[in-house]
Amino acid sequence: MLGRIFNGSGKPIDNGPPILPEAYLDISGSSINPSERTYPEEMIQTGISTIDVMNSIARGQKIPLFSAAGLPHNEIAAQICRQAGLVKRLENSGKHKEGGDEDNFAIVFAAMGVNMETAQFFKRDFEENGSMERVTLFLNLANDPTIERIITPRIALTTAEYLAYECGKHVLVILTDMSSYADALREVSAAREEVPGRRGYPGYMYTDLATIYERAGRIEGRKGSITQIPILTMPNDGKS
Repeated sequence: MLGRIFNGSGKPIDNGPPILPEAYLDISGSSINPSERTYPEEMIQTGISTIDVMNSIARGQKIPLFSAAGLPHNEIAAQICRQAGLVKRLENSGKHKEGGDEDNFAIVFAAMGVNMETAQFFKRDFEENGSMERVTLFLNLANDPTIERIITPRIALTTAEYLAYECGKHVLVILTDMSSYADALREVSAAREEVPGRRGYPGYMYTDLATIYERAGRIEGRKGSITQIPILTMPNDGKS
């Protein structure tokens, strides 16, 4: 699936051949048992100095990027995909070196509720800079069904779990925009006539988000890892 482009429900949209599945997995997945987690030590380098120095990302970590409407979070996400790589920790040393196990590094990128211009930007950027060969791209457009927006991050994470735990890869998952996911959750909840919470979001929204975020990590005895960077545009620019 690396190097391919899919819609929000996992169907190829890049005019390539159909996918021949090696396994069928439940997209709901499950959170990692805390006792089975391995402490994250080795770093993923983004190539952005402010992140690498001040907010270093370890393999198996989850770290959000909070943004607001009009800010260049899409450009930052694309830049991370272009420049991201592994930093290997040297044995018996606190030092790290670049370029560790590059063949075992992959990126799963899921865009939810984006307009056509943004979708074309991601496709063009990944293809032109040569990073597409290690990226699996899922695109859910703003005019796609709302329910598809809810399954898109789950399909992306299931893909990441297969690459990490079955293929032994260190996978970086970028999810943008999780605010669009929350809006889709609110829309479906309203259609089901559920009791709304603050701002109309369902009361179980944070529990639902936890089922996504807690799928990141490293598991003892497995070579691969899943690192998450969810991107959120804050309502009212985060003023309330």
